[in-house]
Amino acid sequence: MIARLLSLTAVTVALAVPVAAMAQDAAEENVFDGEHLTVGLGGYYGPSYDGSDDYVFSPFPVIQGKIHGIKITPRLGGVALDLIPDADNARIGFSLGPVASLSFNRRTNIKDPVVRAAGKLDAAAEIGVNGGVTAYKLLNDYDSLSLSMDVKWDIGGGHKGMAWSPSVSYLTPVSKAVLVGVSARARHAGGKYARYYYSVTPEQSAASGLPEYAAGSGWDSAGIGMLVGWDLSGDLRDGGWALFGIADYTRMLNEGKHTPYTAIRGSASQWTAGGGVAYTF
Repeated sequence: MIARLLSLTAVTVALAVPVAAMAQDAAEENVFDGEHLTVGLGGYYGPSYDGSDDYVFSPFPVIQGKIHGIKITPRLGGVALDLIPDADNARIGFSLGPVASLSFNRRTNIKDPVVRAAGKLDAAAEIGVNGGVTAYKLLNDYDSLSLSMDVKWDIGGGHKGMAWSPSVSYLTPVSKAVLVGVSARARHAGGKYARYYYSVTPEQSAASGLPEYAAGSGWDSAGIGMLVGWDLSGDLRDGGWALFGIADYTRMLNEGKHTPYTAIRGSASQWTAGGGVAYTF
Protein backbone atom coordinates (compact mmCIF):
# COMPACT_ATOMS: atom_id res chain seq x y z
CA MET A 1 0.00 0.00 0.00
CA ILE A 2 2.85 2.39 0.81
CA ALA A 3 4.51 2.14 -2.59
CA ARG A 4 1.20 2.64 -4.36
CA LEU A 5 0.26 5.88 -2.58
CA LEU A 6 3.83 7.16 -2.63
CA SER A 7 3.58 7.90 -6.33
CA LEU A 8 -0.03 9.07 -6.14
CA THR A 9 0.65 11.69 -3.51
CA ALA A 10 3.60 12.96 -5.51
CA VAL A 11 1.33 13.41 -8.53
CA THR A 12 -1.47 14.89 -6.44
CA VAL A 13 0.40 17.99 -5.37
CA ALA A 14 1.98 18.35 -8.80
CA LEU A 15 -1.01 20.63 -9.37
CA ALA A 16 1.65 23.30 -9.10
CA VAL A 17 4.40 21.93 -11.34
CA PRO A 18 3.39 22.37 -14.98
CA VAL A 19 1.19 25.41 -14.54
CA ALA A 20 4.13 27.53 -13.40
CA ALA A 21 5.00 27.90 -17.08
CA MET A 22 1.65 29.56 -17.76
CA ALA A 23 2.81 32.84 -16.30
CA GLN A 24 6.10 32.96 -18.14
CA ASP A 25 4.41 34.32 -21.26
CA ALA A 26 1.90 36.52 -19.46
CA ALA A 27 1.93 39.44 -17.05
CA GLU A 28 -0.38 37.72 -14.57
CA GLU A 29 1.05 36.89 -11.16
CA ASN A 30 1.84 33.24 -10.48
CA VAL A 31 2.08 32.05 -6.88
CA PHE A 32 4.39 29.22 -7.97
CA ASP A 33 7.08 31.56 -9.32
CA GLY A 34 8.45 32.20 -5.82
CA GLU A 35 8.40 30.56 -2.43
CA HIS A 36 5.11 28.80 -1.79
CA LEU A 37 3.55 25.99 0.19
CA THR A 38 0.67 23.64 -0.51
CA VAL A 39 -0.94 21.83 2.42
CA GLY A 40 -3.87 19.49 2.27
CA LEU A 41 -5.68 16.47 3.57
CA GLY A 42 -6.94 13.48 1.65
CA GLY A 43 -8.29 10.01 2.18
CA TYR A 44 -8.12 6.79 0.20
CA TYR A 45 -9.97 3.47 0.13
CA GLY A 46 -7.60 0.61 -0.58
CA PRO A 47 -6.19 -2.77 0.52
CA SER A 48 -5.46 -3.16 4.23
CA TYR A 49 -1.93 -4.41 3.44
CA ASP A 50 0.13 -5.08 0.32
CA GLY A 51 -1.59 -8.12 -1.21
CA SER A 52 -4.82 -7.94 0.79
CA ASP A 53 -8.30 -8.34 -0.65
CA ASP A 54 -9.85 -6.52 2.34
CA TYR A 55 -10.30 -2.77 1.92
CA VAL A 56 -10.08 0.03 4.47
CA PHE A 57 -10.30 3.82 4.50
CA SER A 58 -7.26 5.82 5.60
CA PRO A 59 -6.48 9.56 5.72
CA PHE A 60 -3.22 11.07 4.50
CA PRO A 61 -1.71 14.58 4.70
CA VAL A 62 -0.26 16.47 1.73
CA ILE A 63 2.59 18.99 1.80
CA GLN A 64 4.44 20.43 -1.18
CA GLY A 65 6.26 23.65 -1.92
CA LYS A 66 9.50 25.54 -2.40
CA ILE A 67 11.30 27.20 0.51
CA HIS A 68 14.68 28.93 0.03
CA GLY A 69 15.10 27.16 -3.30
CA ILE A 70 14.47 23.69 -1.83
CA LYS A 71 11.50 21.85 -3.31
CA ILE A 72 9.34 19.76 -0.95
CA THR A 73 7.54 16.75 -2.41
CA PRO A 74 5.18 14.49 -0.43
CA ARG A 75 5.52 10.81 0.26
CA LEU A 76 2.91 8.75 2.07
CA GLY A 77 4.06 8.98 5.66
CA GLY A 78 7.00 11.17 4.73
CA VAL A 79 8.62 13.74 2.47
CA ALA A 80 11.31 14.17 -0.19
CA LEU A 81 13.49 17.23 -0.77
CA ASP A 82 14.94 18.41 -4.09
CA LEU A 83 18.16 20.34 -3.54
CA ILE A 84 18.78 21.17 -7.24
CA PRO A 85 16.73 24.19 -8.41
CA ASP A 86 15.70 24.35 -12.07
CA ALA A 87 16.73 27.39 -14.10
CA ASP A 88 14.02 29.78 -15.30
CA ASN A 89 12.45 28.65 -18.60
CA ALA A 90 14.37 25.35 -18.40
CA ARG A 91 13.34 22.65 -20.84
CA ILE A 92 15.13 19.98 -18.76
CA GLY A 93 15.30 19.88 -14.97
CA PHE A 94 17.02 17.59 -12.49
CA SER A 95 16.17 16.59 -8.93
CA LEU A 96 18.28 15.09 -6.16
CA GLY A 97 17.84 14.98 -2.41
CA PRO A 98 16.92 13.01 0.70
CA VAL A 99 13.69 11.10 1.20
CA ALA A 100 12.19 9.75 4.43
CA SER A 101 8.96 7.95 5.29
CA LEU A 102 7.24 5.64 7.76
CA SER A 103 5.70 2.36 6.59
CA PHE A 104 2.92 0.65 8.56
CA ASN A 105 2.40 -2.27 6.15
CA ARG A 106 0.87 -5.20 8.12
CA ARG A 107 1.09 -3.10 11.28
CA THR A 108 -2.39 -1.55 11.42
CA ASN A 109 -5.82 -2.14 9.83
CA ILE A 110 -5.32 -5.89 9.27
CA LYS A 111 -8.87 -7.10 8.67
CA ASP A 112 -8.09 -10.71 7.74
CA PRO A 113 -8.14 -12.79 10.96
CA VAL A 114 -5.67 -15.37 9.59
CA VAL A 115 -3.12 -12.75 8.59
CA ARG A 116 -3.68 -10.97 11.89
CA ALA A 117 -3.00 -14.24 13.72
CA ALA A 118 0.41 -14.42 12.04
CA GLY A 119 1.31 -11.31 14.02
CA LYS A 120 1.61 -7.61 13.46
CA LEU A 121 4.87 -6.37 11.97
CA ASP A 122 6.93 -3.48 13.27
CA ALA A 123 6.75 -0.13 11.50
CA ALA A 124 9.64 0.71 9.19
CA ALA A 125 11.42 4.08 9.41
CA GLU A 126 12.89 4.45 5.94
CA ILE A 127 15.45 7.00 4.77
CA GLY A 128 17.31 7.29 1.49
CA VAL A 129 17.76 9.35 -1.64
CA ASN A 130 15.55 10.34 -4.54
CA GLY A 131 16.64 11.62 -7.93
CA GLY A 132 15.20 12.22 -11.35
CA VAL A 133 14.93 14.23 -14.52
CA THR A 134 11.97 16.23 -15.90
CA ALA A 135 11.32 17.39 -19.46
CA TYR A 136 9.03 20.41 -19.89
CA LYS A 137 6.92 21.64 -22.82
CA LEU A 138 6.63 18.37 -24.75
CA LEU A 139 3.14 18.38 -26.29
CA ASN A 140 2.14 21.86 -25.17
CA ASP A 141 3.69 24.82 -23.36
CA TYR A 142 2.65 23.62 -19.91
CA ASP A 143 3.12 19.83 -19.69
CA SER A 144 5.94 17.81 -18.12
CA LEU A 145 7.31 14.26 -18.18
CA SER A 146 9.30 13.06 -15.16
CA LEU A 147 11.45 10.00 -14.54
CA SER A 148 12.45 9.44 -10.93
CA MET A 149 13.76 6.90 -8.45
CA ASP A 150 13.48 6.46 -4.69
CA VAL A 151 16.02 4.24 -2.90
CA LYS A 152 15.34 3.73 0.80
CA TRP A 153 16.68 1.71 3.71
CA ASP A 154 14.89 0.89 6.96
CA ILE A 155 16.77 2.24 9.99
CA GLY A 156 14.01 1.37 12.44
CA GLY A 157 12.71 -1.92 13.74
CA GLY A 158 10.95 -3.11 10.59
CA HIS A 159 12.35 -4.97 7.61
CA LYS A 160 15.88 -3.50 8.08
CA GLY A 161 16.47 -3.86 4.37
CA MET A 162 16.30 -1.86 1.13
CA ALA A 163 13.81 -1.26 -1.64
CA TRP A 164 13.99 0.93 -4.72
CA SER A 165 11.12 2.31 -6.76
CA PRO A 166 11.42 3.81 -10.26
CA SER A 167 8.48 5.84 -11.58
CA VAL A 168 7.39 7.89 -14.58
CA SER A 169 4.66 10.56 -14.57
CA TYR A 170 3.12 12.86 -17.16
CA LEU A 171 1.27 16.02 -16.13
CA THR A 172 -0.69 18.47 -18.25
CA PRO A 173 -3.33 21.12 -17.56
CA VAL A 174 -6.42 20.73 -19.74
CA SER A 175 -7.64 24.22 -18.78
CA LYS A 176 -6.65 27.04 -16.43
CA ALA A 177 -8.49 25.24 -13.65
CA VAL A 178 -8.00 21.51 -14.31
CA LEU A 179 -4.87 19.36 -14.27
CA VAL A 180 -4.61 15.71 -15.29
CA GLY A 181 -1.72 13.42 -14.40
CA VAL A 182 -0.90 9.78 -15.08
CA SER A 183 1.89 7.74 -13.52
CA ALA A 184 3.45 4.29 -13.60
CA ARG A 185 5.94 2.73 -11.21
CA ALA A 186 7.39 -0.49 -9.89
CA ARG A 187 9.15 -1.64 -6.73
CA HIS A 188 12.18 -3.89 -6.34
CA ALA A 189 12.38 -5.46 -2.90
CA GLY A 190 15.72 -6.42 -1.41
CA GLY A 191 16.16 -9.76 0.33
CA LYS A 192 15.52 -8.51 3.87
CA TYR A 193 12.49 -6.52 2.73
CA ALA A 194 10.99 -9.51 0.90
CA ARG A 195 11.64 -11.96 3.73
CA TYR A 196 10.08 -9.63 6.29
CA TYR A 197 6.82 -8.99 4.41
CA TYR A 198 6.36 -12.12 2.28
CA SER A 199 7.93 -15.08 4.12
CA VAL A 200 5.87 -17.23 6.46
CA THR A 201 8.13 -18.39 9.28
CA PRO A 202 7.51 -21.61 11.24
CA GLU A 203 6.18 -19.51 14.13
CA GLN A 204 3.85 -17.55 11.85
CA SER A 205 2.70 -20.78 10.22
CA ALA A 206 1.89 -22.36 13.58
CA ALA A 207 -0.06 -19.28 14.70
CA SER A 208 -2.04 -18.74 11.51
CA GLY A 209 -2.28 -22.12 9.78
CA LEU A 210 -0.67 -20.73 6.61
CA PRO A 211 2.01 -22.86 4.94
CA GLU A 212 5.62 -21.91 5.49
CA TYR A 213 7.12 -19.81 2.73
CA ALA A 214 10.61 -18.47 2.07
CA ALA A 215 10.74 -15.28 -0.01
CA GLY A 216 13.66 -13.78 -1.93
CA SER A 217 14.50 -10.47 -3.55
CA GLY A 218 13.02 -9.22 -6.82
CA TRP A 219 10.32 -7.04 -8.38
CA ASP A 220 7.31 -7.39 -6.09
CA SER A 221 4.79 -4.91 -7.56
CA ALA A 222 4.00 -2.58 -10.46
CA GLY A 223 1.14 -0.20 -11.06
CA ILE A 224 -0.45 2.75 -12.78
CA GLY A 225 -2.32 5.74 -11.38
CA MET A 226 -4.28 8.80 -12.41
CA LEU A 227 -4.98 12.20 -10.87
CA VAL A 228 -7.50 14.93 -11.65
CA GLY A 229 -7.04 18.27 -9.88
CA TRP A 230 -9.47 21.22 -9.96
CA ASP A 231 -8.67 24.71 -8.71
CA LEU A 232 -11.79 26.17 -7.12
CA SER A 233 -11.02 29.76 -8.20
CA GLY A 234 -10.82 28.70 -11.85
CA ASP A 235 -7.10 29.52 -12.18
CA LEU A 236 -4.32 27.26 -10.89
CA ARG A 237 -1.84 30.15 -10.91
CA ASP A 238 -3.42 32.13 -8.08
CA GLY A 239 -3.13 29.42 -5.43
CA GLY A 240 -5.94 29.05 -2.94
CA TRP A 241 -8.22 26.03 -2.61
CA ALA A 242 -8.18 23.00 -4.93
CA LEU A 243 -9.80 19.58 -4.99
CA PHE A 244 -8.18 16.38 -6.27
CA GLY A 245 -9.22 12.82 -7.00
CA ILE A 246 -6.96 9.78 -7.45
CA ALA A 247 -7.38 6.25 -8.81
CA ASP A 248 -4.80 3.47 -8.97
CA TYR A 249 -4.26 -0.16 -9.92
CA THR A 250 -1.34 -2.20 -8.60
CA ARG A 251 -0.41 -5.76 -9.49
CA MET A 252 1.59 -7.81 -7.01
CA LEU A 253 4.42 -9.71 -8.73
CA ASN A 254 6.71 -12.64 -8.00
CA GLU A 255 7.16 -13.00 -4.21
CA GLY A 256 4.52 -10.34 -3.62
CA LYS A 257 2.06 -12.47 -5.60
CA HIS A 258 3.09 -15.98 -4.48
CA THR A 259 3.33 -15.37 -0.74
CA PRO A 260 0.45 -17.08 1.12
CA TYR A 261 -0.57 -13.67 2.47
CA THR A 262 -1.57 -12.81 -1.10
CA ALA A 263 -2.08 -16.12 -2.92
CA ILE A 264 -4.23 -17.74 -0.19
CA ARG A 265 -5.64 -14.88 1.87
CA GLY A 266 -5.52 -11.92 -0.51
CA SER A 267 -5.38 -10.89 -4.16
CA ALA A 268 -2.63 -9.90 -6.57
CA SER A 269 -4.90 -7.18 -7.99
CA GLN A 270 -4.97 -4.06 -5.81
CA TRP A 271 -7.31 -1.09 -6.38
CA THR A 272 -7.23 2.29 -4.69
CA ALA A 273 -9.46 5.37 -4.97
CA GLY A 274 -9.42 8.60 -3.04
CA GLY A 275 -9.44 12.36 -3.01
CA GLY A 276 -9.02 15.43 -0.89
CA VAL A 277 -8.58 19.17 -0.62
CA ALA A 278 -5.44 21.34 -0.72
CA TYR A 279 -4.62 25.00 -0.14
CA THR A 280 -1.69 26.85 -1.75
CA PHE A 281 -0.25 30.13 -0.47
